[in-house]
Amino acid sequence: MTKTNGVILQYFEWYLPNHPHLWKLLKQDAKHLADIGITAVWIPPAYKGAAGNQDVGYGVYDLYDLGEFPQKGSIETKYGTKEELLDAINALHMYDIDVYADIVFDHKMGADATEQILAVSVDPRDREEITSNEETIEAWTKFTFPGRNGKYSDYIWNWDDFDGIDYDQATKENRIFRFYGKDWDQQVDGEYQNYDYLMGADIDFQNPDVIQELNRWGSWFVDTTKIDGFRMDAVKHIHFGFYKNWLEKLRKDTGKELFSVGEYWSGDINKLIHYMQVDDYMMSLFDVPLHYHFYDASRSNGHYDMSKLLDGTLVSYDEFKAVTFVDNHDTQIGQSLESWVLDWFKPMAYAIILLRQQGYPCIFYGDYYGIPHNQISGLRDTLDILLYLRKNLAYGIQHDYFDDPHVVGFTRSGDAKHTGGLAVLLSDQMGGQKKMCIDTSYAHVCYRDCLHPEKDSVILDENGCGNFLVDSGSLSIYIPDTDGFFDKTPV
Repeated sequence: MTKTNGVILQYFEWYLPNHPHLWKLLKQDAKHLADIGITAVWIPPAYKGAAGNQDVGYGVYDLYDLGEFPQKGSIETKYGTKEELLDAINALHMYDIDVYADIVFDHKMGADATEQILAVSVDPRDREEITSNEETIEAWTKFTFPGRNGKYSDYIWNWDDFDGIDYDQATKENRIFRFYGKDWDQQVDGEYQNYDYLMGADIDFQNPDVIQELNRWGSWFVDTTKIDGFRMDAVKHIHFGFYKNWLEKLRKDTGKELFSVGEYWSGDINKLIHYMQVDDYMMSLFDVPLHYHFYDASRSNGHYDMSKLLDGTLVSYDEFKAVTFVDNHDTQIGQSLESWVLDWFKPMAYAIILLRQQGYPCIFYGDYYGIPHNQISGLRDTLDILLYLRKNLAYGIQHDYFDDPHVVGFTRSGDAKHTGGLAVLLSDQMGGQKKMCIDTSYAHVCYRDCLHPEKDSVILDENGCGNFLVDSGSLSIYIPDTDGFFDKTPV
């Protein structure tokens, strides 16, 4: 079970420098993360990529090399050595912070040798449409891992472990090739008629040897690192049902819950629901539709209908299987899925995911610590306040007031251990006021806006209701005037 009012922090962004190593920084940061209310950390791919210590981690080369072997030009990964990784995980566990590891199974890159393979090319816009006769290509599909020399696993990957590739070494041509005698997995996303192929050497999830090796690696990885769960990359490109079987076996073998969240990148809620149903709700999914609502609202110049902000989102469909987020390493500026939520709206988006009852929120490293590559300073001060509120006040019954196109809000009533509650008001255009109720037990209690403490306070009436104000294009959060927040800066 995830922790009450738990929060994930995605502890990386795309343009992180190689030095100092991220694993060292994470170890040093462990106590601070616990203090501010982070209960789980999502770490980047921890194994060797094709570009060695320059690889962000998604160009997967050797799953067993956690920064231990001289391969691809370095011993360490971009984030450090195996010893530094294990030290960071141990430090997080000391502060009761779970660790979710990023898992990339869709493809492999940086093979050690080529093989002669009979193949056909396919239309990139329709992967079921063959566009060439059978031809022999020279493909990078032989993975021998000479630097590791069989340690942990002696499995050698060859062309039969893959369905296709996008490069012919002999002709130096970039095309999508499907290997002769192979078929794309059919139970995948339907974009381009079949979206099995994404990049690199596409792993064949119908090959029993591949399944066995990935099962073996999963047990080794959990035993070696002591991680607590996974973030699954690119699940819409992998045979639906694979992760159901993989997680089922791994949870049984390790005896661990292994919370898992999949990245199914689609703004279509029906596709996410279909995947969850096929996968027997074995994992959570990122709420991509909600992210796009935030993105659209931030760029609508005040013409977004805020009353529909949560419509068609995963968190509205299944609050227990939705991991909510504002931005991530793929949506940040310059990346393949760039859809950056503008800074003026970002506090409102984070208030939605951090202070509401539904969903498991994930904060982005770049939003907290900034992204120097793009001269983005981050929202650490604001996020520290929201984390304080989630940790101390965002409990109890929730009352929604999504009843206006431009001024919406909600309240939380608190519970026996966390009294006081709060009232949240958001506006994307002209500000205004809204009468909202917290709880009758707080009749005549004075509430102040913790983001704008200089503003007039609100005294609740005998029914525990008040007229709360918000400025134009702004966020206001009212909490009891007696809360310790006003006496000190949140840790």
